[in-house]
Amino acid sequence: MGKGGALTDGVIKKILLSYSYVAVWIFLSFTVIVYNKYILDRKLYNWPFPISLTMIHMTFCSTLAVLLVRVFGVVEPVSMSRELYLSSVVPIGALYSVSLWLSNSAYIYLSVSFIQMLKALMPVAVYTIGILFKKDSFKTDTMANMLSISVGVAIAAYGEAKFDSWGVFLQLGAVAFEATRLVMIQILLTSKGITLNPITSLYYVAPCCLVFLFVPWIFVEYPVLKESSSFHFDFVIFGTNSFCAFALNLAVFLLVGKTSALTMNVAGVVKDWLLIAFSWSVIKDTVTPLNLFGYGLAFLGVAYYNHSKLQALKAKEAQKKAQQADEEAGRVAFVDILYMGSFPRGLTPAAQTQTCLCACVDFALAFSKSLSDVVYRKGSRTKTTISRSHTPYISPEELNSLLPFSVKTKVETLLNCEFCELLEKFD
Repeated sequence: MGKGGALTDGVIKKILLSYSYVAVWIFLSFTVIVYNKYILDRKLYNWPFPISLTMIHMTFCSTLAVLLVRVFGVVEPVSMSRELYLSSVVPIGALYSVSLWLSNSAYIYLSVSFIQMLKALMPVAVYTIGILFKKDSFKTDTMANMLSISVGVAIAAYGEAKFDSWGVFLQLGAVAFEATRLVMIQILLTSKGITLNPITSLYYVAPCCLVFLFVPWIFVEYPVLKESSSFHFDFVIFGTNSFCAFALNLAVFLLVGKTSALTMNVAGVVKDWLLIAFSWSVIKDTVTPLNLFGYGLAFLGVAYYNHSKLQALKAKEAQKKAQQADEEAGRVAFVDILYMGSFPRGLTPAAQTQTCLCACVDFALAFSKSLSDVVYRKGSRTKTTISRSHTPYISPEELNSLLPFSVKTKVETLLNCEFCELLEKFD
């Protein structure tokens, strides 16, 4: 802050950059959704082949990801064994391929606005599947919030003017598979310490998706495309569409890296409202008052969910800082334990435990070194070869006389410290 509470140039620049990342992500996400709708809708470009479109995206993204990782070295590849790839990445790729297939298929049957309303169920699906896989704990208030989101989406669906049950089934399936993928990322990758950014994700996952999509494509879309003699590959349409899809992944990389995943969630809510407005005003999709009321209710639930996540992150960060403070206090009090045999005033129980453990480790290291020196000197005096099978006997009296005074002092102070006395009471 400058004089009079004014923001400094650095802070203003940071704020503007953050808003720029958000704006770019919203624009690209908006563009990809509308572009996919344009290509797949029978009333527009009329190319209703969602698997083929997804395969084009995956081919394009795989190629560029390999170039960025292997050729240009923009990001470093993650160290990953073949076994880890097969056991962790392949299942995630399978889920992702089905999710993309179903979500793109839904554009053929449903309006853009209604699809965004159905996507509001994503937190519900992630939370429910997280509970099933024991990655999340059941909480009554959270589940009540999830039910409110579900009720809102149900009202929006009831008010949909052009309701298509098959399209709804496809979109709900896409939400379910995507939610499962997100949970499996936590189980199969994050829990193993593997973190993939959007570029490395495409590098590892996109080729896998391409293979999985090839199987249904052979049986579902290839025969139709083969018989369609009028079809020719439009490099401009599919090239720009694929580039937008890849650019969206880059935007995610920038947005999450420069701000946070929570920022992207909040920006996603803004994007959904913009898409609903665009769908109603430009594409001329019908949006009923009941649609808006239901989605408004779901929106409030999603907003509360994001707020709860933000509060949880703040609490976790505060706990982490408190733990670091305790550890620092423990290190400062370490000398007092060794040479005074007592804890400083105001030290928390956690810091006392940390301090005593540090003292124990310090003593063990010093005692081990001193004992090895004693054994060596004993062996030297008696001309004994010291080995695992033959170690010279040292009496307690001799050990007491040979150990350095500093080590004996540590033994006495450690055994007489407050924490060890407390342990003796429970022994």
